[in-house]
Amino acid sequence: MVLCLGIICLVSSAVLAGVYALTKEPIAAAAAAKTNNAITQVVPAYDGEPEAASIEAGGQQYDYYIVKKDGEVAGYAITASATGFGGPVTVMVGVTADGTVYNTSVLSQSETPGLGAKCTEPEFADQFKNLDPASVKLAVTKDGGDIDAITASTITSRAYVGAVNNALAVYRAIVEGSTPDVSTGATVPAADGQDAEECQTQQSK
Repeated sequence: MVLCLGIICLVSSAVLAGVYALTKEPIAAAAAAKTNNAITQVVPAYDGEPEAASIEAGGQQYDYYIVKKDGEVAGYAITASATGFGGPVTVMVGVTADGTVYNTSVLSQSETPGLGAKCTEPEFADQFKNLDPASVKLAVTKDGGDIDAITASTITSRAYVGAVNNALAVYRAIVEGSTPDVSTGATVPAADGQDAEECQTQQSK
């Protein structure tokens, strides 16, 4: 019996190692393609290849890419996240050299289908296109800001806004050579009333 179990374990390990070896490069290539596609979406047209870099704040590393046009910095594609209803909402935020949010793209999220998952749809995400942070308050209207939240998904909307704010903090740190002042989540004091996400949270307790 011991011999049989040993053989089974060896065969299983070999199969797993083989599958990993076969899929490692395709998975890495797919991830790189997804990142490059997101960079193209969130920054203005650029020359050459994006330059990868990173910066640390609060024990967390923030990755970003520098893109150039005619030898000058055209913008930064910054990856940032904040905690949503179903977990981290990770967003790539494109910031031009003058600090304008050019566009955003969701890299990953596990929000509720039909509710928070709508953060990927233009109706919500387009609010961040060509957005001047100096002219708007980057918070959802429920918290006194200028961003319209997704219907019944305030928690996800706060997370998205939080990720954008974190990316802007990283941008300021890059251009100023300072340490980013970022938050670890998008939680804020609850306002009056509840949305569908908040009700689901209570029901799950």
